[in-house]
Amino acid sequence: MRIKGQAPIAATVYEWEKLRCNLCGDVFTAAAPEEAGEEKDDQTAASRIALLRYGSGFPWYRLEGLQENLGIPLPVATQCEIVQGTAAQIQPAGDELIRQAAQGGVVHNDDTSMRVLSLDRGAASDGEIAAERTGVFTSGIVSIGEGYRIGLYFTGRKHAGENLADVLKQRAAGLEAPIQMGDALSRNLPQKLETMIAHCLAHARRHFVEVTPNFPLECRFVWESLGEVYGYDEAARAQRLSPEQRLRFHQEHSGPVMEKLHIWLDAQFDERRVEPNSGLGHAISYLLKHGDRLTLYISAASGGTAG
Repeated sequence: MRIKGQAPIAATVYEWEKLRCNLCGDVFTAAAPEEAGEEKDDQTAASRIALLRYGSGFPWYRLEGLQENLGIPLPVATQCEIVQGTAAQIQPAGDELIRQAAQGGVVHNDDTSMRVLSLDRGAASDGEIAAERTGVFTSGIVSIGEGYRIGLYFTGRKHAGENLADVLKQRAAGLEAPIQMGDALSRNLPQKLETMIAHCLAHARRHFVEVTPNFPLECRFVWESLGEVYGYDEAARAQRLSPEQRLRFHQEHSGPVMEKLHIWLDAQFDERRVEPNSGLGHAISYLLKHGDRLTLYISAASGGTAG
């Protein structure tokens, strides 16, 4: 084995010799080698850039800087043009991934703000949203089905919930509503979205992490309780249980843990141990308010995980 380093995107410069006839003045140019090809950008360059950007999360500007340092300039604008020119050819594959993702039993969705260089505010694809919303978001949607996991990304003025609603329009008739896993933000849960809503315990746990310096003992009890639930969830995964078996497993093991935690949370307010407006009070209120959605894995067979 011999390992060799090379630039992500390589470039070869071909120079054709030109000779002028002293008698007639005609210029004769050497024939191009076969490997030079007819297009400047090879198809492998487009696929490599796309894999770096969308497969590995390698930012455009970082690749630009790396290529510049290696002596093979590749501006951000050029990268975009190369990928855009190739994307149309694989659009049918993207459409099929969206169709298959719509059939999943569990879908996760969330989004983040996105900075763009320019924005067509009159884009017809966004419809009425164009007139009332100027922010741009990148939404991530992960669909989990039997034997597959599909990740989709959408960038535009629509929120994660709106993008998910568009995806689920392709859901086959007769299928049960999927479980939607996410946080409690309203923009992730549009009214027209027909799903069984589950909230992620990680989001609830995060509220306690933020106030741990001020309430170490109380937060430790919550951590240990949720850690026990996560342990049961990992055990269910390791045993490759079916959705029905996983539901019974969580009901038997995780159910009592969450019930004990719920009693403890109620007691903090009932016995005036915690000020509701404090940081810990807000964390407890979040867990109590969204209790049913945070424990859907105990009541719905297709929910599966503790998130």
